[in-house]
Amino acid sequence: MVGEQVLSISFPRQSARTRRFTLGVPRAFQVAPDGSRVAFLRTRAGDDPVTCLWTLDPASGEERLVADPRALDLPGEEDLPPEERARRERAREQAGGIVGYAVDRDVRQAVFTLAGRLFLADLATGDVRALPAATPVFDPRLDPAGRRVAYVSGRTLRVLDVASGEDAPLVTPESEQVSYGLAEFIAAEEMGRLRGHWWAPDGETLLAARVDETPVLRWHIADPANPERPPTEVAYPAAGTPNAIVSLVLLKLDGRRTAVAWDRGEFPYVVTATWDAHGLLVVVQTRDQRAQRLLGVDPSSGETTLLHTLHDPEWTEIVQGVPARLGGGEVVWVVDDRDTDTRRLTVEGKPVTPPGLQVRSVLAVEGETVLFTASQEPTEVHVWSYGPEGTVRLTEGAGVFSGARCGEVAVLTGSRLDRPGVSTEVRGPGGAVHPIASRAETPVVEPKPRLLRAGEREIRTVVLLPTGWRPGDGRLPVLMDPYGGPHAQRVLAVRRAYNEAQWLADQGFAVVIADGRGTPARGPAWERAVHRDFAGPVLEDQITALEEAARRHPDALDLGRVGIRGWSFGGWLAALAVLRRPDVFHAAVAGAPPTDWRLYDTHYTERYLGHPDEEPEVYAANSLLEDAPRLERPLLLIHGLADDNVVAAHTLRLSSALLAAGRPHTVLPLSGVTHMTPQEVVAENLLNVQVAFLKKALAERAD
Repeated sequence: MVGEQVLSISFPRQSARTRRFTLGVPRAFQVAPDGSRVAFLRTRAGDDPVTCLWTLDPASGEERLVADPRALDLPGEEDLPPEERARRERAREQAGGIVGYAVDRDVRQAVFTLAGRLFLADLATGDVRALPAATPVFDPRLDPAGRRVAYVSGRTLRVLDVASGEDAPLVTPESEQVSYGLAEFIAAEEMGRLRGHWWAPDGETLLAARVDETPVLRWHIADPANPERPPTEVAYPAAGTPNAIVSLVLLKLDGRRTAVAWDRGEFPYVVTATWDAHGLLVVVQTRDQRAQRLLGVDPSSGETTLLHTLHDPEWTEIVQGVPARLGGGEVVWVVDDRDTDTRRLTVEGKPVTPPGLQVRSVLAVEGETVLFTASQEPTEVHVWSYGPEGTVRLTEGAGVFSGARCGEVAVLTGSRLDRPGVSTEVRGPGGAVHPIASRAETPVVEPKPRLLRAGEREIRTVVLLPTGWRPGDGRLPVLMDPYGGPHAQRVLAVRRAYNEAQWLADQGFAVVIADGRGTPARGPAWERAVHRDFAGPVLEDQITALEEAARRHPDALDLGRVGIRGWSFGGWLAALAVLRRPDVFHAAVAGAPPTDWRLYDTHYTERYLGHPDEEPEVYAANSLLEDAPRLERPLLLIHGLADDNVVAAHTLRLSSALLAAGRPHTVLPLSGVTHMTPQEVVAENLLNVQVAFLKKALAERAD
C-alpha cells in the first residue's frame, strides 16, 4: 500500500530507500517434506532493510514471524565479518538482517548469523537461541539430522554440537593463505557457488573445499577519502594470472582426512558438489572451460569415477541446480544440444525436454520429478515440471516465475507484465492455495513498456515514452539503457523491471533497452555469438534495436540526439558506443566499466576472450584504452573506489588515456562504494547526476 509519505517523495529517493523495490518481497523458500511449513525471508515493510525469518502453514495459510534481528538486540551491520561482506557483494545482496539461512533435512530447524554470531531457530515452536560458536561465524550449515552445525570462523572449518554446545575446529589451515570451507572469489563471483562445505547424508563426514591463495596476485584497494586507513588487500585472479589452488577433502568428525583425487592440473575449477543418499557427485572444469567432468566420489577412499563429460568448442555452460539424482539414482543434468540449438534437461545423458525449450535452472528434484525454469519466449521465464507425466508448464501468463517444491507442497512466485509487484502462492495438499504477501512499496511511477522485435534477428527490445506523451508533442532525445552482455537480461515480460526506465522517460527521454547477441535464453548459438568478440555483435545489435524503435515510433525518437548509459558490462558498452560509433551515439554515462579486460577475472574473461597471452589481439580489440584518441562525444565515467569486482583502475586507466590524447571527459569517483550502490543517498543522487549530464549533453546538439 502506498501512503501519503511515499507519494510525496521522488522516485530516485523511493527507489534507493526500497533497494529498487526489493525490500518486503518474500524469497529464499524452503518446504518441509511433511508439508507442515514453508520457511522464507522477508523484511517487515517495503522500506525496512532488516530481513526477518518467517514460516507459513500450507494448510491454514497462517504466517509466523520466527526471528526478527531487532528483537535480538545485537550490533548493526557495521560488525559483519569480512567474509560475510564479500558474500553479500558476490550475491548482490542489498538488504541486511537475516539474509541467508540453512535448514536440516526436515526443515524443522534453521541456522543463521547476525553480527558474526550464530543462532538456531526452531521453526516448529518459534524459539530462537544463540549458540556458543567461535566468532565471527560465516556460512553455518546444519547436518541433515540437525544435530551439528558446521561453519567457518576466520579460515577454519569448525563443528558445533547443538545439544551440548561443544565446539571445535575440524581442520586447521596450514598457513594464512589457506582456508577450509570457503568458496574462493571465482566460485562465488562467476560460478554461482557461494558455499565451500557439504554434509554427508549421515552427518558423520564433511566435504570441504581447501583453497590456497598463495599464487594469486595481491591487489590493494585504498580509500582516498580516508587516507589514515590502510588499503585493503585482496587476492584477485586477473585474466591470464594464477588462480587459487582449489582441492577437496573429506573430513570425518573424528579427525580422519581423505583427499578427493582427480586431475586437478587439467581440471582446476571446482564447479559444484552435491551429496545425497545415492552418493557424492562433484563437477570440475578445465581452465579454458571447454570441458566439464561429472565425477562420482568414493567417500571412503576419495577416489573418483568419471560419470559424464561435457565438451564444447567454445565453452561449457554452468547451470544452477545440477547435477542431481532422481529417486532411482539416475543423474539429472543440463547440456547444450548444438544440433537443436537448445539447452536441454537430461536424465542419464538422454535429453528429456523438447527442442526450443531453453532450460535456465533446476529448482528441485524429488522422486521421479524435476522442477525447473525454462523459456520458450526469451522475455518470459516459466516453472516447468518433468516426470512420469512428461513435461508440464506450471505457470501461466507473460512474466518471470520461480518456485520451490517438496512433497505435496509447492511455492510459485512471479512477476508479470500485466500487473505490478511480485506475487507468491503456496499450493498445499487438497488444492489449498494461500498467498505469501509482498510488503514491497508500490512505485510512484507506472511503467508502460512497449515490447518489440528488432531486425532479422528479432532482437527483444522495449521502448518507454514519457507518461502522457502524445504524437505531436515533438520528438524526444533517446536514451539507450542496456546491459547487453552474458548472463543478464533487461528485456523481460515484467512490469516492475521498467520502474527506473519509466522514470528516466518521464524526465524527457525516449528510453530504449535491447538484449542482443550474448544475452541468455536464445540458445547456445546466440550466446556464443560473442565468442572472442564482445564489441562487434553487441554494438551492432544495439544499433539495430535503436533503428527499429525509431521506425516504429517516428514521431517520438530523435536519432540526432542519442545518449547511452550502463553499469558494469553495460558501462563498457556505453563507453564503447561513443568511442566507436559517434555517428550514432552522442553522449554516454559509463558506470563501473571494465575498460581493459586484462584487469578482469580469469573465469569470466577467459571464457569469452581466451587467454591474454595466447590471444593478445582479441584483448586489444575489446579494450577501450586504445580507442581513447577517438573520443569526440561527452563521456561521464562513474566508479566506486571500493569496487573489488571491476576495480577502479579500469576507469582511472581510461581517464589517463583520454587525458594523454587530449580528450575532455568527466570522472565521478564514489568514495566507499563497491560494485553495487546500496547507499541510499548515493543511489538516489546517481540517477539525478546522470540525467543532468545527459540532458545537458543532448540539449547542446539541439541548439
